[in-house]
Amino acid sequence: MASPIKSAFLQAHSIIGLAMSLVLGLMGLTGTMLAFEDEIVAALNRDAATVQVRSAPVLTPDDIVARLQAQSAGKAGLLALSREPGAAVRVRFARGEGGGRASVFVDPYDGRVLSPVRGEGFFVTLRNLHRFLLLPGNGNGYGRLITGIAVLCLLALMVSGLVLRWPRRVRSVRTWLKPNLALPGRAFHRSLHSVIGTWLLPVYAVTILTSLWWSFDWYKASATWLLSSKPAAVEKAPRGAKGESNKGGPKSEAAALPLDRAWNAFLAAEGNRYHTATMLIPNGRDSVVRIRSVAKDAPHEEARDQFRIDGVTGQMVSAERYADSTTGERILAGILYIHRGAFLGLPGRIVFMLAAALMPLFTVTGFILYFSRRRLRAQSKPSRNHRRAAGLVAGE
Repeated sequence: MASPIKSAFLQAHSIIGLAMSLVLGLMGLTGTMLAFEDEIVAALNRDAATVQVRSAPVLTPDDIVARLQAQSAGKAGLLALSREPGAAVRVRFARGEGGGRASVFVDPYDGRVLSPVRGEGFFVTLRNLHRFLLLPGNGNGYGRLITGIAVLCLLALMVSGLVLRWPRRVRSVRTWLKPNLALPGRAFHRSLHSVIGTWLLPVYAVTILTSLWWSFDWYKASATWLLSSKPAAVEKAPRGAKGESNKGGPKSEAAALPLDRAWNAFLAAEGNRYHTATMLIPNGRDSVVRIRSVAKDAPHEEARDQFRIDGVTGQMVSAERYADSTTGERILAGILYIHRGAFLGLPGRIVFMLAAALMPLFTVTGFILYFSRRRLRAQSKPSRNHRRAAGLVAGE
């Protein structure tokens, strides 16, 4: 490849890297800490998440909500129930209730609040930092746009980096995948930067393709159009987003909505198939209760069946079962599952976590290479006998 072309790619690679490397490094570090969030939260709440099994019948959703209101604990916005004997009910309060969007464990037999969910607030903040940089508005602010642009820049860095290190012997595996650890100084940093980037290229490609799902509505709509016959769902702003405060008015009527009819309709449809179920309690005048369940034989936690049931009449509005979905719809349903590398099992999750942890390495080595290149170029200018300073490669 002609040197001017590589020089152009190097210029683009350097500018994009300098502009977005710190954001990408931060996203990598936070992504590393989020990789095993569920397991960490489960370990922190191992004792509070279970109660002693008793002969008394478990409470119905309406009973649980009523007991919480009697304790002045707050207004429930979500109930997470399990068929496991002795499993506590996890209740998330509606926004502005119970100290914000906090969650607690509730005794399924008497409705007594057992304990707040430990670690939840930390991971909510960490997730907002990962996705929105903790900027005002969260999902409705500029943070989402900035992280989305950073992901697109990562794609540009991958493409330009691949062009820059394209070897003369393309089929040489050693050239592509083996770093030269014996090189000194700048050459060592360049080898580390390029070879590790090549190792992680497939992982970052999957990360980019899944990350854009949460960043841009046009990408989500396009992916849904391509992989499913259903239109993309319009979601509310993510947790902690602006514009979802509970300010009374019609929303206060949600507490009067009967939940047992919807729950009984769900049990009639699912029977003993479900393992866990999450009931989303509607706000305002909407009477439709959404229930998402994971079957006992589900391949992963994101393989959910989704039901929409009228809480007033108990009539099934819609039922979407994961087992009946197409391959494309299963991919869309498992975006987070794929994003974490869980589709490759525990080894995949570890590899994706390490790939995220190594993102700051490219920030550090990239800055080192950039400033050392400027220094070498400055040193080569007074000399007319040498066209290139020692340590620079073609295109630099």
